[in-house]
Parts: sequence; C-alpha cells; structure tokens
Amino acid sequence: MNTVFLAAANQVAGSGDIFPRALNSYAETAASGLWSTLAARAQAEPFNLVATGIFLLAIVHTFFAGKIRHWGHMVEERHAAGLKSGTATEDSDRDRNCGGVPDEVSFFGQVLHFFGEIEVVFGLWALALAVVIAVHAGTQTAIGYLSGVNYTEPLFVVVIMAMAATRPVVRLAEAGLKRVAAVGGGTPFAWWVALLVLAPVLGSFITEPAAMTVGALLLARQFYAFEPSAKLRYATLGLLFVNISVGGTLTHFAAPPVLMVAGPWGWGFGHMLANFGWKALIGIVVATALYGFYFRKELGSLAGQPRTGSTEVDGGDAPVPAWVVIVHLGFLAWTVWAAHYPVLFIGGFLFFAAFLQATAHHQTKLDLRGPVLVGFFLAGLVIHGGLQGWWIAPVLSGLEPTALFWGATLLTAFNDNAAITYLATLVPGFSDAAKYAVVAGAVAGGGLTVIANAPNPAGLSILQRFFPEGLSPIKLAIAALLPTLIMAGCFLLL
Repeated sequence: MNTVFLAAANQVAGSGDIFPRALNSYAETAASGLWSTLAARAQAEPFNLVATGIFLLAIVHTFFAGKIRHWGHMVEERHAAGLKSGTATEDSDRDRNCGGVPDEVSFFGQVLHFFGEIEVVFGLWALALAVVIAVHAGTQTAIGYLSGVNYTEPLFVVVIMAMAATRPVVRLAEAGLKRVAAVGGGTPFAWWVALLVLAPVLGSFITEPAAMTVGALLLARQFYAFEPSAKLRYATLGLLFVNISVGGTLTHFAAPPVLMVAGPWGWGFGHMLANFGWKALIGIVVATALYGFYFRKELGSLAGQPRTGSTEVDGGDAPVPAWVVIVHLGFLAWTVWAAHYPVLFIGGFLFFAAFLQATAHHQTKLDLRGPVLVGFFLAGLVIHGGLQGWWIAPVLSGLEPTALFWGATLLTAFNDNAAITYLATLVPGFSDAAKYAVVAGAVAGGGLTVIANAPNPAGLSILQRFFPEGLSPIKLAIAALLPTLIMAGCFLLL
C-alpha cells in the first residue's frame, strides 16, 4: 500500500527535462526562510502555482458538493413534476428521446448528481490537471506523469473494501462485536461504543480500509438505521474517522501514513506499540467516552425506536459455513500481506471473485460501485499530491517538533496524511523528535476531512445515504475537532 505521491520522475521524451521537477534541484540555500523558499520555487517553476491552484479548486469543490447534489434533486423534482402534469419544462424539452417523448430521467439532473459526488471530485480535477500539463509541457509529458504515479493504494483499497464488505466477513465481525455489545444489553448505545472502540483497533491487523468498511457497515445496521439526530450522525462520523486514523498505529503495516515511514526510518511493531499504539488506545477510549456521555440521553432513547429501511447489510440471516468464512479470511490475509504488490493482490482478487461465484448461495452480490468510486477518489488525490511537494516539504522541514506536529495536523486536513509522512522521509537530517511529531500529527488529523485519510472515502461511501442533504465538510470538521484535540493531547503529553 505504498502511496508514493512524488512518483518516479518522468523523463520528457526528447527533451531531457524531468516532470515534476525534483525537489533537490531547486537552488535555494538552507538559510532561506520559508516564504523566500516558496517564492524562489514558484519563480523557478511557475507551473507549481498552476498545479496547486487546481488542487485548491478541487478542495473548494468538495465543500460545495452537497449543494450541487441538492441542485440535482431540485432539477429532477422539477422534471418529474413536468412529466406528471404533462407540461413541458425547459429541462424536459432538452431531455427527449429520439421519438420526441420526454425521458423519465433528467440528463441535467444526473450531471449535477455526478458533479456532486465527493468521490469523483479529485478525479474530475485530475482530468483538468492532465489537460493543463499537456498544454504546458506536451501530451507525452502528461501521459508520462499519469503513468508514473503509483496507484497501489487506490487499487488496494478497492480490493480490500470489496472483500471486507462480503457476508462471511461482516457476519464474523458482527458475531464477535455482538458479544461485546451484549455486556451493555445489546442496545444501540452498546453497539455504538463497541464499534467505535474495537473496529478502529481491528484496523491495526486487517488494515484501516478493511476496518473502516466493516465498522461503517455495522454502524449503518446497528446505529444509523435508528435515525439519530443530525448532530449525533455527524459526531459519530467524525469520531469514526478520527478513531480509525489513529487505530492503525499499533502496528507498522496497517495505517498508510505509518507505512510510508516504517521502512525508511526502521520502525517496527515494537516501536509503534511503545510510542504510538498505547497512546492511541487511550485517546480512542477517552474520545468515545466523552461523546457517549454528551449524547447519552439520545443514545439511550434509540433503543425504543424502530429501524428504518432494510436492517440487513450482509444479505440476510442464513448461516454461513465455517469453511467459507475461513477461506474469506485467507483471501483477506493474502491481500494484506501482498499490499505492496498489485499484481499479487489483484490476481488474488480474481480468484476471490471465482470463489464468490462458486459459493453464491452463501454470498451477497459483489457490488463494486462503492469501492471503485473510492479508488477513483484516491487515484485523483495521488495525481494531485504528486505536484504539491514543492511547498509541503519546505513547510515540514522548517518547523520545530511541536510546531511540526500542529503543522502536519493542519496539512493533513487538505491532503492525504500518507502524503505528508512520505514527504517527511525526503527531508534530510530529521531528528527522532521531528519524526515522531510529523507522524503523530498526521494520524491525529486524519478525521478532519474526507480527504485527510485514505479509508475515509470508504466510510463515507457506505454511510452517505444517512446524510441525504449531502455531507457538509464544515460540520464534519467541527464534529471531528474534539476527538482530534484529544488525540493530540495523548500524543503530545503522554
């Protein structure tokens, strides 16, 4: 799951130029201040500003995605009303089939829905970026850059998400968590606590994307189906994102930002557990306890409410044979082990698909829409991220450990935290304190936005139906702020 945002440099055919420009090729001195360094780099390579400008537009787009989806709903409602009344609207006049009969689906409404999907935002702006690169440096340069970006993590997330969402895996996780929830009477409150504490910790062993998938699926069934208030829905989502982000730090292979530094800095299982894992566990418990105490009345009242919609997320209550579950766990273990090698885990996924077909009576239908959209989101993000090192690296290298912690936390909100930690490995002479600060800050801030941590889009794709008005990035950030500060306190003070 190697998220190399600064992909291997691409040689421009016939020109000898490198795109993107290597960070060590800039001529500023070590004594240069931050703003002087950034100004010099922008002057030396003006395209830096263009690439970052497009990236900022993509971020702004995510803030308006909910509004765009709302516009799509309005257009579709107007179109449907026009069809029902028999009156032609401007939209229905456009949306006619070849026979002159208005289509039942509004084309313009569907276009707005597409532009309002958070998962497609960075992919759309990556297309714009590719066009601008082609205009600036030629088509071959654009193709070379897009081909050189490392898409291992997006591919891995697609595969692990699809596997983790299958009936045998979800049923096994649910059976284990049910025993824990039974201690609290099996109420929605008990399930809420069990899922928000244990699912993130599970991420240290089955990887964070898999833990996010299982946790979100079970939260949908055991909590969100009871229709909590909007405030509690956002609080739960923010807490889930933060807990998942830090929950993978017990090991050195499960969290993308940790994986970026484990090899270069020689961090193993013992180092992660001693320096990060136990602090993350304390933070998860404290943050969940505080939110649970604050929402205790509403969480307690959910037990008397009926579930809405389908209560099944795993295809029914028919038992799954133990041998089928074991085979699924074997495929998951293979995928986690082969996370660095797409040829291996994609090959394993093809065999997994064949196994699903052979045991279809024990399975749910393999739905790849959510995983593919999440993969598209992450692929767009790594394409943009590969051109942001010119300003992120100087910011990281110019800060003292405490300031670096908060800087990494803030930067993570606007870029995948794995990109932040990867760029930190490129900074020469990083002290042990600085290494700790940048990783701790990156994982602590991993729940502030959808783009802050790779598993977040996976959770959103599963739970977004419980936010019919569209997810508000500002409300999510507010909901995740207190857990983020608690995690920050644990990492800085313990």
